Amino acid sequence: MRQPRPAARYPARAMALLALAAALPLAACNEEAPAEVKQNRPVLVAPVRFESETPSRTLVATIRPRIESDIGFRLNGKVARRLVEIGDRVAAGQTLAVLDDIDLRLQAEQAEAEQRAARGALAQATAAEQRALELRKKGWSTDAVLDSSHAAADEARGRIARADRAVELTKNSFSYAKLTADAAGIVTAVLVEPGQVVSAGQTAIRVARTGEREAVVAVPETMIERARTGKAALVLWSKPGKSYEAKLRELSPTADATTRTFLAKFSLPSVGNDAEIGMTGTLSLVDASAARVARLPLSALFNQNGGPSVYVVDPATGALTLKPVVVRSYDSRDVVVAAGVQDGDKVVAVGVQKLDPVQKVRVVDALSF
Repeated sequence: MRQPRPAARYPARAMALLALAAALPLAACNEEAPAEVKQNRPVLVAPVRFESETPSRTLVATIRPRIESDIGFRLNGKVARRLVEIGDRVAAGQTLAVLDDIDLRLQAEQAEAEQRAARGALAQATAAEQRALELRKKGWSTDAVLDSSHAAADEARGRIARADRAVELTKNSFSYAKLTADAAGIVTAVLVEPGQVVSAGQTAIRVARTGEREAVVAVPETMIERARTGKAALVLWSKPGKSYEAKLRELSPTADATTRTFLAKFSLPSVGNDAEIGMTGTLSLVDASAARVARLPLSALFNQNGGPSVYVVDPATGALTLKPVVVRSYDSRDVVVAAGVQDGDKVVAVGVQKLDPVQKVRVVDALSF
């Protein structure tokens, strides 16, 4: 007799094994995946920057010294030596140029000779005066002789006084033959050369003092009042990241005939050695009476029956704070805020309607506004 197949002998066991094999993949598929870590919501922010409500006006400024002196000799003469060049720094009392002193030495010798002769004449006249006075007391001389001796002595004394002054003048002339700097500064111009004959008072060397600097600008007539009453600040082109306080020192009362602008000079008390003579900068004029406001994107404003507010983000923790603000005006793309936020705050720029103050956010970008 033929033996039956195993499947036929154990049908229940075979079916059970098949069912178990089919169920294993399904069980694996039905296992739950691990929960994903919930991330903070990314937001785009705009920094708060307060500035004058009235836009500032800028002018190109040139750095000039507060005092620039044209120095010249105090007497006529021929230049023997020039001891400085343009750009040299000089100290107070330093010699800049020297005149030929041959004629001055001759004048000094002549004055000294006149002084010696005057002293001899004075001694002779004084002795004659004394003898005439003694003779007049004894009755051996007349008043006329005594008066004559007095006059001769007075003339001799006047002559010695003139001789003494002549000697002093020649000594001064020797000092005038040396052109010296009145104060420490920088040589900005040299207008004489050795061998050149100059006259008294003629400009020989120009020295800019190393003291206070000032910014010189040409102010159009529409900005005269702002230049007088506004707040000024200077930014040097060589140091664009630093601003210096500027104060109006002088404003020309008349306009330039060609440009129709008014020359203004602003002192720079805090610039120190940062500004060299001839540097260029930008002078900003802001209306001092204008209010300070901050401009934010219109999309940053949140208002749900509680008044206008904005979401301020703490970049370190991602915490949100809903702050009410005072709106000064609205523009086509932005809102002008007068109060409620501080300079430097980070404000959510878009998507404020979908935020909740209790949730955490993550700053992904900053909108320069």
